Amino acid sequence: MNLKKVGVSFLAVSALAAIALAANRPVSATGITTSVTKDTSITFWHAMTGAQGTELEKMTQAFEAKYPKIHVTLQSQTSYPNLSAKLTSTMQSPKDLPTITQAYPGWVYNASQNGMLVDQGTYLKNSKIGISNKEAIQPALLKGAKIEGTQYGIPFNKSTEVLFYNADILKKYNVKVPTTMDELKTVAQTIYEKSGKTVVGAGFDALNNYYTTALVDAGKTFNSKTDFTSSASSKAVSYYLNGIKVGYFRIAGSDKYLNVPFNNQQIALYVGSSASESFIAQDAKFDYEVAPRPSKHSIQQGTDIYMFSQATSDQRTAAYLYEKFLASTTEQVEWANVTGYIPVTTAGLKDKAYTGSKTSKVPGIISKATKNLFSNPVETNSDAAYTQLTATMQEILAKPDGNLNDMLKTGKAELKNAWNQ
Repeated sequence: MNLKKVGVSFLAVSALAAIALAANRPVSATGITTSVTKDTSITFWHAMTGAQGTELEKMTQAFEAKYPKIHVTLQSQTSYPNLSAKLTSTMQSPKDLPTITQAYPGWVYNASQNGMLVDQGTYLKNSKIGISNKEAIQPALLKGAKIEGTQYGIPFNKSTEVLFYNADILKKYNVKVPTTMDELKTVAQTIYEKSGKTVVGAGFDALNNYYTTALVDAGKTFNSKTDFTSSASSKAVSYYLNGIKVGYFRIAGSDKYLNVPFNNQQIALYVGSSASESFIAQDAKFDYEVAPRPSKHSIQQGTDIYMFSQATSDQRTAAYLYEKFLASTTEQVEWANVTGYIPVTTAGLKDKAYTGSKTSKVPGIISKATKNLFSNPVETNSDAAYTQLTATMQEILAKPDGNLNDMLKTGKAELKNAWNQ
């Protein structure tokens, strides 16, 4: 998923630093309150709409029935771009921030650097209200909600990339489901050629995810020190570019997401978010199936919930209890079955109410698909650089006859500007 670039000006950062409770240090939850005995209200900014928003409201009502002293006000910002933009602007006036918010870690990086977030690790480890082993959140997802080693976030709506494929087409051309990137290339070429070049073999929905996963598989990490002209980078770009040149790979382009040409049977396989299955299921007029991404690693996607430090002690505990409830196996399994996201708990991935789903094909392969999850490190302007990475990849793949070395050099300059803005 492409995220709208989020940045905070030098002036805004200076203002944040001036008002921060503990500049450049995480706000500790030492001496936390472990119960809420008086009426306490909290506010949650989120971006869920439609069925997702309705299910969140249902979960919130169930929470309030369990904790009658806690009152949750849900405020939908209607989309991720709107939410990230509102967070950025409101951080200049912290008193107007909500108690908690949905966010990608990059959106709240500056807040973490200026003492505006609560370290929720102390709550998670507390002997009275911490999360027990049977409700343990997947370690990779918890790691992804950390910023520079501090557990600021608690995972909520998560997904990863999987391989969607047209089983009818694979059967027609007698090819097997690919399990490696080399096999994906071969399968894509075979389908393209045997179909008389009428069916594109494969593609990847998110170009920044494609690139960073290729780097991780090569033992590298996408950060401010990444050299876009390096051999590992060149290999990642060439793999996709060569497929574009010949015709067996394609990008989403004006369709925005590859489920559109996939449902029209113009492409046989594609890598996309596991949460996008519903868009395929509602329109596909063929036998589609799902498999783990054909790579060693898969990126974790989706947002976490972060808590702002202006909240009172009671509000912090109330907010944490709410987050804990949302992240519980029972709630996560229902959330996953309704929305297409994946359960954040280890137990949830194995829960029969999830794995036995009659409406989704993702649960049957999700354990394998999440075996080696990774997240990109968060640092200054990492969000902007990740957004630029998509644009840079689009520019290169749109010029299959261009000079690769020149395009890599241009891309290196573009990414440098994004990191240093």
